[in-house]
Order: sequence, then structure tokens, then C-alpha cells
Amino acid sequence: MADRKDAKGGSGRLIVWLVVLYLLVALVVGMFWSQEPETFNVQASANTRAEEMGVQPVRGFTTTATLMKITETMLYKPGGYLSNDIFPPGVWLDNIPSWEFGVLVQVRDFSRALRKDFSRSQSQSTEDKDLEIAEPQLHFDGNSWLVPDSEGEYKRGLEALQSYLTRLSDPNEPTAQFYARADNLRQWLLDVETRLGSLSQRLSASVGQRRLNEDTGATPLPSEEEVRTPWTEVDDVFYEARGTSWALLHLMRAIEVDFQEVLEKKNALVGLRQTIRELEATQEALWSPVVLNGSGFGVFANHSLVLASYISRANAAILDLRELLAQG
Repeated sequence: MADRKDAKGGSGRLIVWLVVLYLLVALVVGMFWSQEPETFNVQASANTRAEEMGVQPVRGFTTTATLMKITETMLYKPGGYLSNDIFPPGVWLDNIPSWEFGVLVQVRDFSRALRKDFSRSQSQSTEDKDLEIAEPQLHFDGNSWLVPDSEGEYKRGLEALQSYLTRLSDPNEPTAQFYARADNLRQWLLDVETRLGSLSQRLSASVGQRRLNEDTGATPLPSEEEVRTPWTEVDDVFYEARGTSWALLHLMRAIEVDFQEVLEKKNALVGLRQTIRELEATQEALWSPVVLNGSGFGVFANHSLVLASYISRANAAILDLRELLAQG
């Protein structure tokens, strides 16, 4: 009887130790998974893809290849895609899932622009058959973990983008096109401007602000309101903005390649490069182990306000860039 009790006690202790060991390993792995991906050279990445495909890059190749590389990085970075994880350590992490959401928003916006603007010569043109598939696949729910899982749907979107890129690179396949026009670029930049403006406001609200109510709707609202991001969400907004900026930085660099002729004609190349410079500043290393949320001019830093400053300046550069592209 005593031997049986000892055996049960030993089994219980073993289970406890295994659980503790699992949690410790998960903690270490979670720290590794929490590192943001590095930036990459869009031109070199596109050239490598072209070599693997055995084709020469054409107009639109770098931009499309960059969109694919951004999506692949989100899916295949250390730890993979974490937003839909339900087991440790992924379920404990929130910074990188917020980063992923920021990236995903830009992937979705650009895939929509590629489908409705960049790949069509005019509003009455037929939509590209592969982009008709890619865009909705990339808009699939990012938190679905089973039947179907988010990663599987996004991979199908990547396959459709690869098919479009293959046809775009084939001189004997006229059905795939990429129109590098000023009006197409301005339309996408307007979406970018809206996204960055919202992020800048949310980042600035980390310290709380009294703002005048600009809503002119039919329902009467207070003339002013206090806007503050809850302290539990400050780091989430910060990493969402970092992910957005990371994705935009690469897309802007790709735009510089494929739209160079248009940008030079409109004297807008410097404006684009200024936008890129501001976005590069958003990717500087965060040396603090946590996102600090000091008050404005207080003793401690406020990382959200610093990031909001860079994003606001990038947004201002985009506004100037759109105005230049609108000129004859």
C-alpha cells in the first residue's frame, strides 16, 4: 500500500516538474518570438525572386514581390503567425500579434489597391483573375485558428499573388498588367494618410488629451471630450504602429522603384524619400524592456509620443507628395 502511495506521489511530482519545465521553456521561447523582424532590401529581394522564377523584373514586379515578402515575413518569422495562437507561449504574447495586425492592415490595403487600381487601366476595365482571389484571402479573419486557419487562407492569397506575378512577368501574357500612374498612386496614398492619421491620434492619446469634438453629425455631442488610451492598451497601439510603419517602409521603397518615372516627372521623388526617411526612424531599436508611458515633459520617456511624432511627419510628407502628384 505504501509503495503504491509513493508511486502516485512520485508521478504527481513528475507531472508538476514537467509543467514547470514546460512553462520555463515557453517563457524563454516567448522572449525569442517577441523580437520584431528586421527590415529587408526590397530591390535585392525582388531580384532574388526574379532569378528563382527565371524572369526579368518588369514594372510592378518589385512592388508585388515586396507585398509578398511582407506577407511571408509575417507568416514565417520566428514563432510563425501568433495572432491566432491558443497555447503558450503564443497565447501569452500581445506585442507581436499587435505588430502583425499593423502589418496585416497594410497588406490588405495594398492588395485592394492592386486589385482595383494598379492592375486596371480604367474604371471600366476587367479585374485581374488572380487578384480577385488574393484580396479576399488576405482579408480573412486574423484570429481563426482552426477550420480554416488564418495562415492557410493567407497562403492561398500568396499563391494567387504568385500567379499574378508570373503572368505579369510573361511578355506573352497580356492579361496581367501594372499601371504606374500618378492617379493610382494618389488613391493608395490617401488610404495610407488616413491610417497614419488615426494611429498618430491613438499614440498621442497615451497621455490623455482634451480635444474639441469635430463631429458634425445629427446627434448633439459634447463640445469637448477627454481622449485617453487605456494603460493596458498603450503597448498594443505602439506595436500596431510599429508593424504598420514597417510594412509601409518597404512598400514605399518598392514604389520608388516602380514609379520612379512618374515621380521624377512630377518632381515628387524627394517627397517620397522624405517619407521613407521618417518611416525608417520609426524602426529604431527600442532599448527599454517595456513601452514607457511617461507624461509629456515628465521624468520618464513616452515612447508612444516619440513614435507619434515620426508618424505625423511621415503623414505630412505623404500629404505633400499627393499634392505634387496631382499637379499637371
